[in-house]
Order: sequence, then C-alpha cells, then structure tokens
Amino acid sequence: MRKGGGSVISLFDNASYLVLIMAHASTLKPTLTPLLLWGLGVGYVVSGMYFGWNLGLEQGGTLGLGTATMAAILMYTAFSFSYSELACAIPRAGGALDYASRAFGSEVGFITGLAQVIEFVFAPPAIAIAIGTYGHSAYAPIDIHIAAVSVYVLFTAVNIFGVRAAATFELIITVLAVGELIIFAGVTLPHFSMAQFTHDPLPHGWAGAFAALPFAIWFFLGIEGVANVAEETLHPQRDITRGFGWAILTLVLLCVLTFLACVGVAGWNAVVYNPDHSTSDAPLLLAMGQVIPATHWLYRLLISIGLFGLIASFHGLILASGRATFEMGRVGYMPRWLGHVHSRYATPATALIANALVGIIAIYTGHTAAIITLSVFGALTLYILAMCALIRLRNIEPQMERPFRVPLYPFTPILALVIASLSMLAMIWYNGTLAAIYFGIVLVGYVLYRSLVKQKRPKTSILQDNE
Repeated sequence: MRKGGGSVISLFDNASYLVLIMAHASTLKPTLTPLLLWGLGVGYVVSGMYFGWNLGLEQGGTLGLGTATMAAILMYTAFSFSYSELACAIPRAGGALDYASRAFGSEVGFITGLAQVIEFVFAPPAIAIAIGTYGHSAYAPIDIHIAAVSVYVLFTAVNIFGVRAAATFELIITVLAVGELIIFAGVTLPHFSMAQFTHDPLPHGWAGAFAALPFAIWFFLGIEGVANVAEETLHPQRDITRGFGWAILTLVLLCVLTFLACVGVAGWNAVVYNPDHSTSDAPLLLAMGQVIPATHWLYRLLISIGLFGLIASFHGLILASGRATFEMGRVGYMPRWLGHVHSRYATPATALIANALVGIIAIYTGHTAAIITLSVFGALTLYILAMCALIRLRNIEPQMERPFRVPLYPFTPILALVIASLSMLAMIWYNGTLAAIYFGIVLVGYVLYRSLVKQKRPKTSILQDNE
C-alpha cells in the first residue's frame, strides 16, 4: 500500500504475516549460544584458508591478491556489522530473504532468497569434492566421488538430528581447524623472506588485482550464514552481534597469518603450482614442504588435521543452506513442504534432504571451479541487496526496534555495497559465460515465481509488493 507517496508496511500486515507463518510451519527451536555462533561463523569460512584463495596469486601476484584481500576484509567487516543490525532486528531463518522482502517487497525478496540458496547449496559440493580428493591423497583406495557423497549423507543426518548437536560438533572441528592454521603459521613464519614475498608482485599489472577479487572473497565466503540461525539463537538481539564480531575478527587474523606464512616462504609460485605445473588445491602443504620434509610428523599432522578445515566449512554450510531453503518453502517461494520441520528434532529435515540431493548431482557434474564461481555470484548478489535493504529499512521504518545499530551509518553499509558491486562487475568481466548461466538461472526462477507462485500467495503477507 502507499501513504503520502511512500511505501509502508502496516502493523496489520506484520501481524497477519506472523499468523500465516505459524499456520503453515512449526517454529525452529532456539538453543544456540554466542560461543556456538562463533564456531558456526568461523566454521562456515575456515576452509577458504586451506584451498582456493591461492589461485588468485596466478592472476594478481602477491600485491594484486593482497590488495584484493584487503578490499575483501573491508567489505566483510563492514558487511558483518551491517548484517548484524538486520539479523538482530529480524531474527528469522531466511536471513537476507526476509530483510529484502520487508524492505522492497516479494519480488526483490524472492531474488535475494534465490541468490542465497544458490550460494549455500552450490558451495558444499565443491568442498565435498575437496574432502574426497584429500582423502584419496591420504589413502589411495578411497574413491573421490564416493567419499564426497558419503560426507553429504553423514552431515545431512547430523543436521537433521538437532541444531545444538550439529553446532557443538561444528565448534569442536572448527577449534581443531583453527589450531592447525596456528601450528602451520608457527612452523613457516620463522622462514619468512621479504625478498620471496615481494618477488613478481604484479604479474598481470593492476588488472590482475580485479581478476583476483573472487579468490579473495573465498577467504570469507559464507560468514553471513550466522544470520540464518538467528531464529535458533537463545538471545538473538544480543548474541548474534557477539557471534558475528568474534568470528570476523578471528577470520581476519587467520587470513593475514595464512597469506604471509604461505607466500613468504618461497614466493607465490611455490604455493600455486604443483611439481607437474598444474595448479594446486593444497597451498599449505606446498608451503610447509618448503621448510620440512614430507616425512616429518608436523607435515603429516597438517594432512590429518587439515581435513577438519574442509569438514568444518562443509558441515556449517550444510546447516546454513538448510535454513535458507527452509525459509523459501515456509513463505511460499518454493514448495511448501520444504518449509516443514521435523516433528521430533525441530530441524528443517526436508530442506536438508532436498539440498543434499542437489549437491550430490552437482558432485557428478565434474565442474568444481564452475560450482564455486556460481556460489560466489550468489553471495555477491546477497551482499548487494542486503545492504540496500538495510538502507531502505532505515528510511521507511525508522521506528523499527533495532537492538543493535551498525556504527558509522550510512558509511559502513555503503562501503560494503560499493566493494561488493565492484567485485560483481569484476566477476562478470572475467567469468562471462558463468555470469550468463547464473543470471539465466535467476531469470528463469523469477519468471516461474511470477507465473506460478506470486498469483497464489496470500495478499496479507508482508512479503507481497509494497504497492
């Protein structure tokens, strides 16, 4: 509706929406504490320290990727504080879906929710393949694809059995993964060489820094998943901010340590290329191999415990993706059965199973890099629309209860918005075909939503257009 030329949402619509939600689905059970939220936030992301980011060195060199990483740190720091305001004000499992729907109406909400699902559903298959590859490297008889499917089945089951059990397990393996990164830095940093670190710093000029942006984003991709468990947090208005804050601080420190420790030993080429000149998915092993032999017990420890970094992110993203898909079903953007919770465990079991089936199919496509890139496209879309939603909600709903307000508003969300937008342009420029595929998926989804879903949705929902 419109009043005085502006778009507003009435209290009646808010109340009707809540009644509608309660009528169609059970609520999730609040059990999470700030420590468990920290474990989830770091766990979602920590695999980005173990593999993937080093491929940006091939494009940008030390200076190019370093500059891109600083931009990513600024973006994620600004984004995390801004997103905390939204998560505390609207603590729902849909995260950005609910924020954008409230700010702009159902159509933008649907696009945001679809982007979020693409990010969280397509990132786990890539990590599952990495887990399978890691297991195969340690024990040759292990089949990569069978191992990847096995971890999907296992961790989907863990998440169905209860969010607190899942989050507790995530905390344990995250602590192990973080500890391993600290051990790695302790072994390699004493061998740091400024001459090696600064060798060939810009192999493709400053254009390489833009090409390296997606790989810098991989360092932190997924931390926004903390917002998707806000509905399951004991005190979301207080604990979400703590969980986000502690997690982003931990990740920034780990990112800097890992970058310096890897590149400073023997230069960036040494952690990008294997001996056969193929690109590597194990930069930490390559760096440590420069200072200790492969038979050393610390090297073997990195192989053993390093697997936990991949498992932590895989398991955490399975958890977040379940909530994202659950909310799309609960509000009617996807089939309603996706929005149901398990009668005994109070978890989004059907959404988790559906996501696992899609992930297993993606595993067998054999296009890991493309899957990762599609996930990054979804993430950047989410960041852009979420920051726009924050700014708009400040304007149209100034009286909304906001237990936490982002500092330095509006500079903080605008900073995140600008960097995310530039990163999106760089992604499109350097990944034209995948960009066309991604936006094609969004367009097809939007057309289906307009033709099959929107016309059937109740008019009393606050997720309808503000018209």
